[in-house]
Amino acid sequence: MIKEAKQLNELVSTAYKIVVIQPDNPDGDSLGSSLALEQILMELGKDTDLVCGVNMPGYLSYLPGRDRVNAILPNQYDLAVIVDTSAMSLIDTLLSNNPHAYHALSSKPLIIIDHHVSESSIEFATLRINKSGASATAEIIYKLAKQLKWPLNTVAKNALAAAILSDTLGLTTDATTADTVYTIAELVEGGVSLSALEAARRDMMRKSPELVHYKGKLLERIEYYDDDRVALLVIPWPEIEKYSPSYNPSMLALDDMRLTTNTAAAVVLKVYPTGKITAKIRTNYGYPIAAKLAEQFGGGGHEFASGFKLTDSRDLETLKQEIITRTKALLNETV
Repeated sequence: MIKEAKQLNELVSTAYKIVVIQPDNPDGDSLGSSLALEQILMELGKDTDLVCGVNMPGYLSYLPGRDRVNAILPNQYDLAVIVDTSAMSLIDTLLSNNPHAYHALSSKPLIIIDHHVSESSIEFATLRINKSGASATAEIIYKLAKQLKWPLNTVAKNALAAAILSDTLGLTTDATTADTVYTIAELVEGGVSLSALEAARRDMMRKSPELVHYKGKLLERIEYYDDDRVALLVIPWPEIEKYSPSYNPSMLALDDMRLTTNTAAAVVLKVYPTGKITAKIRTNYGYPIAAKLAEQFGGGGHEFASGFKLTDSRDLETLKQEIITRTKALLNETV
């Protein structure tokens, strides 16, 4: 990563106004990585803006700084950094909301920092730093910062730790390596309190009685296929509109879907009035097929967590059958 780090440093050093962009499916890693980069770049004397095409999910409120993320790309900037995605489809909302965004991104220096296994579909990037062996994008940023001797203040360290813990589910996923554990250990040695981070996360995970009752209704609607190996749930627009400001409806049900006896893969589809359909995919240990499944529909992600977005007004029932058929085939390949 020496050559890439050197090029990264050159691009950052010659820029003043820098924007850090998250994908249209922001999560703890994308937000934590963005917040850490914001701190690092500010310490380097850069004017930094955080951008995402969609609103930050409510469950990420435990990360201070979430409210600094804007939906509009600035008219003037020198350098853009996209974190936690290499897929063009996952910055589509940002491009749609900002008429000048595509021209700006394709005509100015652009850096991608990502750890997903899917190949990049953003062809005009100036520099791609994609380490699929890393547990989280934040792990890559930490190593780059150490290598380049960039400043890491307390806020940046906490954001990086929170991001890594989020993507590894507390260092328990298959993507967690010895390097990941060492990184967390160094951050703790640098002053990060894991107990304080977890207490803040748990406090934000508290749900209102209304959300608890809604979760029960979601669980009743889960559909099981292929001898219960595939769990599928559809969330319609009225529910998205009503509950999303408080909590991402998909996340209310996904873990329970994965914990069902015999279930290997869980898929939640959200259906929008524009014809857009988004999917979150989670698979259990031993079934690293999530990214392959998402790629079938133009998306991507991790081996055990991925997603995709469709905007072609595809028939829902047809899509469900395609997902079930493809998932079954991929699961059979792992046996």
